[in-house]
Amino acid sequence: MAKVADGQPTERRKVDHIRINLEENVQFPHLTTGLEHYRFMHQALPELDINEIDTSVVLFGKRLKTPILISSMTGGTDMARQINRNLAEAAQQHGIAMGLGSQRAAIEHPELVHTYAVRDVAPDILLFANVGVVQLNYGYGVEQMRRAVDMVGADALILHFNPLQEAVQPEGDGNWKDLLPKIKTVCQQVGVPVIAKEVGWGFSEQAARQLAEAGVSAIDVAGSGGTSWSEVEYHRAPTAFHARVAACFADWGIPTADSIQYVRKAAPHLPIIASGGLRDGIDIAKCIALGASVGGLAGPMLKAAAQSSEAVSELIRELDRQVRVAMFAAAAPDIRALQRTELIRV
Repeated sequence: MAKVADGQPTERRKVDHIRINLEENVQFPHLTTGLEHYRFMHQALPELDINEIDTSVVLFGKRLKTPILISSMTGGTDMARQINRNLAEAAQQHGIAMGLGSQRAAIEHPELVHTYAVRDVAPDILLFANVGVVQLNYGYGVEQMRRAVDMVGADALILHFNPLQEAVQPEGDGNWKDLLPKIKTVCQQVGVPVIAKEVGWGFSEQAARQLAEAGVSAIDVAGSGGTSWSEVEYHRAPTAFHARVAACFADWGIPTADSIQYVRKAAPHLPIIASGGLRDGIDIAKCIALGASVGGLAGPMLKAAAQSSEAVSELIRELDRQVRVAMFAAAAPDIRALQRTELIRV
């Protein structure tokens, strides 16, 4: 489908993405997060009061009550507006962080800004704006990045990396040359911390080192094992040819557990956000023990947000309790101790 000036294909694509994620099986067929290969050493004598365990963590100067991020999902449609508000209300209630979906639609069509606006229901949360990094090769610069931040009152900017998704989209943006100098300029001039985020295929050690040198303030690994966006694109492919190309990459990527360790080795000074296939609080705790600061979930949050803010709140309560119990049973009194807890490779 060709891009046209009225923006309708972009909005239709957003609606398709939401619908497909809610209705179709878009998980990696075989490739996993790798987290199943790790176990905590159970401590039968933790010497802790579970009610005194400190699950809080500071990220970009804001304290989160628990190390959970609602990962970036959507925006740009009326359907997305209610989803974002349900997510934000729950994030405010529980003191966690939230990323917004790609804001390109609102940058190019200001009448869609309201679909991303959540500060009125979540004035205190750590909130991330979001723009695709490849747009820096398609006319975007610091001005557009600042606009994304300002329109939602964000604390930081996500630059999302989705080369494989763009490559299998008929309408995708395929020019990824010479992006590093442009990323460096954005990091220097946008005025807020910049987070490099994959969308489900993970960062290698090489990519993490390059991004750290360019000046990003954190890396969200978004590894494989959760939603496969090549599978999403398979379901919305306009022809059998495009469907077959997308289907071939269903199991491409770097497992989340591996990507965390690659990034930690390449950029030990940077905060790591772990996402990509996390499903419960034990997954979050494992990621923190591997080197992350917080864990992000998208798919489970989307399904809850399609119901209500109360459903999102209940999911967050479950995740928080699961993190706390995991820390208790591993004898980790706080997040710093959890980051020093060795996992057993199985």
